[in-house]
Amino acid sequence: MDDSELFAAAQRLPNARRPLLGLTILVVEDSRYACEALRLLCLRSGARIRRADCLKSARRHLQVYRPSVVITDVGLPDGSGLDLIKEMDAARPRVRVVLAISGDEGVEEATLKAGADGFIAKPITSLANFQNAILSRLPSDHQPSGPRQVSDETIEPDPLAFMDDMAHAADLLTHRNEEKTLDYLAQFIGGVARSAGDAPLAKAAEDLARARSEGRPGAGDAALMAGLVQKRLEQKIAI
Repeated sequence: MDDSELFAAAQRLPNARRPLLGLTILVVEDSRYACEALRLLCLRSGARIRRADCLKSARRHLQVYRPSVVITDVGLPDGSGLDLIKEMDAARPRVRVVLAISGDEGVEEATLKAGADGFIAKPITSLANFQNAILSRLPSDHQPSGPRQVSDETIEPDPLAFMDDMAHAADLLTHRNEEKTLDYLAQFIGGVARSAGDAPLAKAAEDLARARSEGRPGAGDAALMAGLVQKRLEQKIAI
């Protein structure tokens, strides 16, 4: 290896400012807003990011390459992230670190039982917490040498990503009479709203989820949620 190769290799090693340098992180997340937050966290940490927005896409990624870390949402449009976690935990060789994320902290135990190495509750905005969640589960030879700078930085995703999620939700709401669509919408919109700090929208989604879990149709709750989504889109248009 010549000097240039040694220099290039050194540039890929984790360091105090970029402790996740050299890692590839697969993010399995259907929300553009949440995914943008994770992209910024990876960027600040030095990690490469690949993205999948559903189980099918994630499985396709995993057939082609093995990332260092997988961070998967629990609620996905084509199924549960718990199934993906179980598959990754059983695979050999196994992904080094598998983390579950969700806006519903009540699912943490289920994710750990499925085989996740850890759980992060949304919203995910703290750079230090994000880095610690990964570094604490990596072997010593993948840790940065020397003292690490612990940053108190928080990230703020682009508001346009939130509007993308609202537009996606509005499109799905045209099919809200379908049972599976209602269940998915309740968790999707609730997660996005909590991540963005939109309390009224989060409550509307929670009310719909509660109605569904209690066996009630929830038509009124769905209509209220649809109205709030539309209002967010109209406010953006007005701006």
